[in-house]
Amino acid sequence: MSKLVAYFSASGVTKRKAENLAKSAGADLYEIAPAVPYTPADLDYMNPKSRSSIEMNDLSFRPPLAETSHDFSTYEQVYIGFPIWWYTAPTIINTFLETFDLSGKEILLFATSGGSTIDKAVRDLSAQYPDLNIRKA
Repeated sequence: MSKLVAYFSASGVTKRKAENLAKSAGADLYEIAPAVPYTPADLDYMNPKSRSSIEMNDLSFRPPLAETSHDFSTYEQVYIGFPIWWYTAPTIINTFLETFDLSGKEILLFATSGGSTIDKAVRDLSAQYPDLNIRKA
């Protein structure tokens, strides 16, 4: 079975977990990179005017991706990793799911967090994309 680990990492924590997962699963690795990288100020969740706060307060916002033409057609299983932001997936994960065709693939979510579980993110993404086979890794 061909496997891919796609990940978004703003600070490097999720990247390290994704690299470990890809190595142990024998999977390819793909970074879900924003067109404009996040700075530490962008990630200041205590500041309501920070980029991440603004994005997560408008869940219809879709941060642009750095790359939008990758071919994922050969993969049967896709792990998607991200940090938990405001108890759910960052909106860039929505951008990724809406940009690339992952229909017919097994999508397994994993996340990093300082204290939240992935459960709300799994529920949210499953509800938003009912035609995708999304579940917790």
